[in-house]
Amino acid sequence: MAGSTRASAVTDRRWDALRRAARARLAPFGAAVLLAALVVALAAPLLSPHDPLKQDLGDTLAGPSLTHWLGTDNVGRDVLSRVIWGTRISLVAGFVSVAMALVVGGALGLLAGYAAGSVDGLLMRVMDAVLSFPALVLALALGAVLGAGLAGVLIALGVVYTPTFARLMRGQVLAITARDYVDAARALGAPGWRIAWRHVLPSATAPMVVQASLSVAFAILAEASLSFLGLGIQPPAASWGSMINAGRGYLQQAPWIVLGPGAALFVAVVGLNFVGDAVRDALDPRLRE
Repeated sequence: MAGSTRASAVTDRRWDALRRAARARLAPFGAAVLLAALVVALAAPLLSPHDPLKQDLGDTLAGPSLTHWLGTDNVGRDVLSRVIWGTRISLVAGFVSVAMALVVGGALGLLAGYAAGSVDGLLMRVMDAVLSFPALVLALALGAVLGAGLAGVLIALGVVYTPTFARLMRGQVLAITARDYVDAARALGAPGWRIAWRHVLPSATAPMVVQASLSVAFAILAEASLSFLGLGIQPPAASWGSMINAGRGYLQQAPWIVLGPGAALFVAVVGLNFVGDAVRDALDPRLRE
Protein backbone atom coordinates (compact mmCIF):
# COMPACT_ATOMS: atom_id res chain seq x y z
CA MET A 1 0.00 0.00 0.00
CA ALA A 2 2.80 2.36 0.93
CA GLY A 3 4.63 1.51 -2.29
CA SER A 4 1.60 2.33 -4.44
CA THR A 5 1.15 5.61 -2.57
CA ARG A 6 4.76 6.61 -3.24
CA ALA A 7 4.42 5.63 -6.91
CA SER A 8 1.27 7.73 -7.19
CA ALA A 9 3.01 10.70 -5.60
CA VAL A 10 5.93 10.40 -8.04
CA THR A 11 3.50 10.22 -10.97
CA ASP A 12 1.65 13.30 -9.74
CA ARG A 13 4.92 15.24 -9.44
CA ARG A 14 5.87 14.27 -12.98
CA TRP A 15 2.52 15.40 -14.36
CA ASP A 16 2.83 18.67 -12.43
CA ALA A 17 6.28 19.21 -13.97
CA LEU A 18 4.92 18.57 -17.46
CA ARG A 19 2.06 21.00 -16.89
CA ARG A 20 4.46 23.70 -15.70
CA ALA A 21 6.67 23.08 -18.73
CA ALA A 22 3.71 23.31 -21.10
CA ARG A 23 2.70 26.67 -19.59
CA ALA A 24 6.12 28.18 -20.34
CA ARG A 25 6.28 30.87 -22.98
CA LEU A 26 6.27 29.32 -26.48
CA ALA A 27 7.16 25.91 -25.05
CA PRO A 28 5.22 24.07 -27.80
CA PHE A 29 7.21 25.94 -30.44
CA GLY A 30 10.48 24.99 -28.76
CA ALA A 31 9.43 21.36 -28.44
CA ALA A 32 8.41 21.28 -32.11
CA VAL A 33 11.78 22.75 -33.17
CA LEU A 34 13.69 20.23 -31.06
CA LEU A 35 11.65 17.31 -32.37
CA ALA A 36 12.01 18.48 -35.97
CA ALA A 37 15.77 18.93 -35.56
CA LEU A 38 16.13 15.43 -34.12
CA VAL A 39 14.09 13.92 -36.95
CA VAL A 40 16.08 15.81 -39.59
CA ALA A 41 19.39 14.80 -38.02
CA LEU A 42 18.47 11.13 -37.73
CA ALA A 43 16.81 10.88 -41.16
CA ALA A 44 19.27 13.09 -43.06
CA PRO A 45 20.09 10.38 -45.65
CA LEU A 46 16.38 9.98 -46.40
CA LEU A 47 15.42 13.66 -46.33
CA SER A 48 18.37 15.04 -48.26
CA PRO A 49 17.38 15.47 -51.94
CA HIS A 50 21.00 15.47 -53.15
CA ASP A 51 24.46 14.41 -52.07
CA PRO A 52 25.66 17.29 -49.84
CA LEU A 53 29.27 16.84 -51.03
CA LYS A 54 28.63 16.45 -54.76
CA GLN A 55 29.89 19.40 -56.79
CA ASP A 56 28.41 20.53 -60.09
CA LEU A 57 30.58 23.31 -61.49
CA GLY A 58 28.13 23.80 -64.35
CA ASP A 59 25.37 24.76 -61.92
CA THR A 60 27.09 27.11 -59.51
CA LEU A 61 25.18 29.87 -57.67
CA ALA A 62 21.88 28.64 -59.12
CA GLY A 63 18.84 30.26 -57.55
CA PRO A 64 16.09 28.39 -55.71
CA SER A 65 14.14 26.08 -58.01
CA LEU A 66 12.16 22.84 -57.96
CA THR A 67 15.43 20.95 -58.35
CA HIS A 68 17.33 22.90 -55.71
CA TRP A 69 14.83 24.37 -53.26
CA LEU A 70 17.44 26.62 -51.59
CA GLY A 71 19.68 26.99 -54.62
CA THR A 72 23.29 25.91 -54.96
CA ASP A 73 26.53 27.27 -53.55
CA ASN A 74 29.69 28.52 -55.25
CA VAL A 75 30.74 25.00 -56.30
CA GLY A 76 27.30 23.74 -57.27
CA ARG A 77 26.39 21.84 -54.09
CA ASP A 78 22.75 21.73 -53.04
CA VAL A 79 22.25 24.16 -50.14
CA LEU A 80 19.19 22.41 -48.70
CA SER A 81 21.01 19.08 -48.52
CA ARG A 82 23.94 20.70 -46.76
CA VAL A 83 21.63 22.44 -44.28
CA ILE A 84 19.99 19.09 -43.50
CA TRP A 85 23.31 17.33 -42.93
CA GLY A 86 24.59 20.31 -40.94
CA THR A 87 21.82 19.68 -38.41
CA ARG A 88 23.67 16.56 -37.30
CA ILE A 89 26.85 18.50 -36.60
CA SER A 90 25.03 21.21 -34.67
CA LEU A 91 23.08 18.83 -32.46
CA VAL A 92 26.10 16.64 -31.76
CA ALA A 93 28.19 19.69 -30.90
CA GLY A 94 25.48 21.14 -28.66
CA PHE A 95 24.41 18.05 -26.76
CA VAL A 96 27.73 16.19 -26.50
CA SER A 97 29.80 19.19 -25.41
CA VAL A 98 27.23 20.15 -22.78
CA ALA A 99 27.01 16.52 -21.60
CA MET A 100 30.80 16.45 -21.22
CA ALA A 101 30.74 19.69 -19.23
CA LEU A 102 27.84 18.42 -17.12
CA VAL A 103 29.62 15.19 -16.14
CA VAL A 104 33.08 16.67 -15.58
CA GLY A 105 31.86 19.88 -13.98
CA GLY A 106 29.38 18.02 -11.80
CA ALA A 107 32.07 15.65 -10.54
CA LEU A 108 34.49 18.50 -9.82
CA GLY A 109 31.80 20.54 -8.08
CA LEU A 110 30.71 17.56 -5.98
CA LEU A 111 34.31 16.91 -4.97
CA ALA A 112 34.98 20.56 -4.16
CA GLY A 113 31.80 21.02 -2.14
CA TYR A 114 32.05 17.77 -0.25
CA ALA A 115 35.81 17.73 0.40
CA ALA A 116 36.03 21.46 1.26
CA GLY A 117 39.27 22.88 2.56
CA SER A 118 42.30 23.04 0.28
CA VAL A 119 40.70 20.78 -2.35
CA ASP A 120 37.76 23.15 -2.67
CA GLY A 121 40.04 26.17 -2.84
CA LEU A 122 42.30 24.67 -5.51
CA LEU A 123 39.49 23.45 -7.76
CA MET A 124 37.51 26.66 -7.53
CA ARG A 125 40.54 28.83 -8.28
CA VAL A 126 41.14 26.78 -11.42
CA MET A 127 37.48 27.22 -12.39
CA ASP A 128 37.75 30.97 -11.72
CA ALA A 129 40.80 31.14 -13.96
CA VAL A 130 38.90 29.47 -16.80
CA LEU A 131 35.89 31.73 -16.27
CA SER A 132 38.10 34.82 -16.42
CA PHE A 133 38.48 34.31 -20.18
CA PRO A 134 35.62 35.28 -22.52
CA ALA A 135 33.96 32.04 -23.58
CA LEU A 136 34.42 32.47 -27.33
CA VAL A 137 38.03 33.64 -26.97
CA LEU A 138 38.87 30.60 -24.84
CA ALA A 139 37.09 28.29 -27.30
CA LEU A 140 39.08 29.83 -30.16
CA ALA A 141 42.36 29.35 -28.30
CA LEU A 142 41.57 25.75 -27.43
CA GLY A 143 40.38 25.09 -30.97
CA ALA A 144 43.66 26.40 -32.35
CA VAL A 145 45.63 24.15 -29.99
CA LEU A 146 43.49 21.04 -30.48
CA GLY A 147 43.16 21.48 -34.22
CA ALA A 148 40.13 21.90 -36.43
CA GLY A 149 37.49 19.20 -36.53
CA LEU A 150 34.52 17.93 -34.57
CA ALA A 151 36.60 16.34 -31.78
CA GLY A 152 38.47 19.58 -31.14
CA VAL A 153 35.21 21.55 -31.08
CA LEU A 154 33.62 19.16 -28.57
CA ILE A 155 36.60 19.28 -26.22
CA ALA A 156 36.96 23.05 -26.50
CA LEU A 157 33.30 23.71 -25.77
CA GLY A 158 33.29 21.10 -23.00
CA VAL A 159 36.16 22.90 -21.27
CA VAL A 160 34.50 26.29 -21.71
CA TYR A 161 31.23 25.18 -20.07
CA THR A 162 32.73 22.98 -17.33
CA PRO A 163 33.32 25.80 -14.78
CA THR A 164 29.66 26.85 -14.93
CA PHE A 165 28.49 23.37 -13.95
CA ALA A 166 31.28 22.94 -11.39
CA ARG A 167 30.38 26.12 -9.53
CA LEU A 168 26.66 25.36 -9.71
CA MET A 169 27.18 21.85 -8.31
CA ARG A 170 29.46 23.14 -5.56
CA GLY A 171 26.85 25.67 -4.48
CA GLN A 172 24.17 23.00 -4.42
CA VAL A 173 26.37 20.64 -2.40
CA LEU A 174 27.14 23.29 0.19
CA ALA A 175 23.45 24.12 0.55
CA ILE A 176 22.27 20.52 0.69
CA THR A 177 24.91 19.26 3.15
CA ALA A 178 23.77 21.93 5.62
CA ARG A 179 20.23 20.52 5.79
CA ASP A 180 18.86 18.57 8.72
CA TYR A 181 18.31 15.26 6.92
CA VAL A 182 21.98 15.17 5.90
CA ASP A 183 23.01 15.81 9.51
CA ALA A 184 20.68 13.02 10.56
CA ALA A 185 22.27 10.65 8.04
CA ARG A 186 25.71 11.51 9.40
CA ALA A 187 24.51 10.94 12.98
CA LEU A 188 23.24 7.50 11.99
CA GLY A 189 26.70 6.62 10.71
CA ALA A 190 26.08 6.74 6.96
CA PRO A 191 29.37 6.87 5.03
CA GLY A 192 30.19 9.97 3.02
CA TRP A 193 29.83 8.29 -0.37
CA ARG A 194 26.34 7.07 0.54
CA ILE A 195 25.26 10.54 1.65
CA ALA A 196 26.61 12.02 -1.56
CA TRP A 197 24.93 9.35 -3.73
CA ARG A 198 21.58 9.06 -1.95
CA HIS A 199 20.99 12.58 -0.67
CA VAL A 200 23.21 15.19 -2.32
CA LEU A 201 23.15 14.12 -5.97
CA PRO A 202 19.35 13.62 -6.28
CA SER A 203 18.69 17.03 -4.75
CA ALA A 204 21.26 18.74 -6.99
CA THR A 205 20.08 17.12 -10.23
CA ALA A 206 17.28 19.56 -11.11
CA PRO A 207 19.42 22.75 -11.18
CA MET A 208 22.08 20.95 -13.22
CA VAL A 209 19.53 19.74 -15.76
CA VAL A 210 18.08 23.25 -16.04
CA GLN A 211 21.54 24.71 -16.66
CA ALA A 212 22.30 22.02 -19.25
CA SER A 213 19.05 22.68 -21.13
CA LEU A 214 19.86 26.39 -21.29
CA SER A 215 23.46 25.77 -22.39
CA VAL A 216 22.74 23.59 -25.44
CA ALA A 217 21.56 26.49 -27.60
CA PHE A 218 24.63 28.55 -26.74
CA ALA A 219 26.90 25.58 -27.50
CA ILE A 220 25.31 25.23 -30.95
CA LEU A 221 25.87 28.92 -31.56
CA ALA A 222 29.48 28.63 -30.36
CA GLU A 223 30.13 25.69 -32.71
CA ALA A 224 28.77 27.74 -35.62
CA SER A 225 31.03 30.63 -34.60
CA LEU A 226 34.11 28.39 -34.50
CA SER A 227 33.24 26.88 -37.88
CA PHE A 228 32.64 30.35 -39.31
CA LEU A 229 36.11 31.40 -38.16
CA GLY A 230 37.70 28.27 -39.65
CA LEU A 231 38.46 26.43 -36.40
CA GLY A 232 35.47 24.12 -36.38
CA ILE A 233 34.16 21.65 -38.92
CA GLN A 234 36.28 21.78 -42.05
CA PRO A 235 35.07 21.71 -45.67
CA PRO A 236 33.73 19.82 -47.45
CA ALA A 237 31.75 18.63 -44.40
CA ALA A 238 28.46 20.47 -43.99
CA SER A 239 28.27 22.83 -41.01
CA TRP A 240 26.00 25.84 -40.67
CA GLY A 241 28.87 28.09 -39.57
CA SER A 242 31.22 27.06 -42.37
CA MET A 243 28.39 27.42 -44.90
CA ILE A 244 27.77 30.99 -43.76
CA ASN A 245 31.49 31.69 -43.97
CA ALA A 246 31.71 30.26 -47.50
CA GLY A 247 28.68 32.26 -48.65
CA ARG A 248 29.52 35.65 -47.17
CA GLY A 249 31.48 36.58 -50.29
CA TYR A 250 28.42 36.01 -52.48
CA LEU A 251 25.76 37.86 -50.46
CA GLN A 252 24.90 40.28 -53.24
CA GLN A 253 24.67 37.82 -56.11
CA ALA A 254 23.53 34.68 -54.25
CA PRO A 255 22.09 35.48 -50.81
CA TRP A 256 20.41 32.05 -50.58
CA ILE A 257 23.78 30.47 -49.75
CA VAL A 258 23.70 32.21 -46.37
CA LEU A 259 19.92 32.39 -45.92
CA GLY A 260 19.43 28.62 -45.52
CA PRO A 261 22.03 27.88 -42.82
CA GLY A 262 21.43 31.25 -41.16
CA ALA A 263 17.69 30.61 -40.83
CA ALA A 264 18.30 27.07 -39.57
CA LEU A 265 20.75 28.33 -36.94
CA PHE A 266 18.38 31.09 -35.84
CA VAL A 267 15.35 28.81 -35.50
CA ALA A 268 17.33 26.08 -33.72
CA VAL A 269 18.86 28.46 -31.16
CA VAL A 270 15.57 30.25 -30.46
CA GLY A 271 13.62 26.99 -30.21
CA LEU A 272 16.14 25.38 -27.85
CA ASN A 273 16.10 28.50 -25.69
CA PHE A 274 12.35 28.08 -25.30
CA VAL A 275 12.90 24.42 -24.40
CA GLY A 276 15.39 25.51 -21.75
CA ASP A 277 12.86 27.99 -20.35
CA ALA A 278 10.25 25.24 -20.19
CA VAL A 279 12.62 22.88 -18.36
CA ARG A 280 13.48 25.64 -15.92
CA ASP A 281 9.80 26.35 -15.22
CA ALA A 282 9.17 22.63 -14.71
CA LEU A 283 12.07 21.91 -12.35
CA ASP A 284 12.91 25.15 -10.55
CA PRO A 285 11.22 24.96 -7.10
CA ARG A 286 11.21 28.74 -6.80
CA LEU A 287 8.80 28.95 -9.75
CA ARG A 288 6.33 26.39 -8.43
CA GLU A 289 2.94 27.58 -7.35
